[in-house]
Amino acid sequence: MGHLFYGSSERPILIPDRVLAHIKVVIATKLRRGESFTMSWRHPDGEAAGRSTIWLQPSIPLRFVFSSAEPEMLDPALLKEYANAANSSSGLTIDISTAAPRTRGPHGVVAG
Repeated sequence: MGHLFYGSSERPILIPDRVLAHIKVVIATKLRRGESFTMSWRHPDGEAAGRSTIWLQPSIPLRFVFSSAEPEMLDPALLKEYANAANSSSGLTIDISTAAPRTRGPHGVVAG
């Protein structure tokens, strides 16, 4: 399980390495272009029920920590799906409850 450290929070967001590797590329691409967007997820089992959304913009510090030393193989179709969702008005919604991202879309993205 990977960790996404957001802003000044000492508590990371736990995200499966496979999902984290893909959103890292999408986030870096959008922020490099100066584009802000939201990312949302449902709280996984073991946490208080609910969902969270963060606003991603270039001035907010981010750190990606992977549990594996080996990089994940990136799926071009999943990258495109995540990028399209990040570009939508509802933002990127990911499924962090399982290692293989699955929600409404074929790769764990809820279309917006």
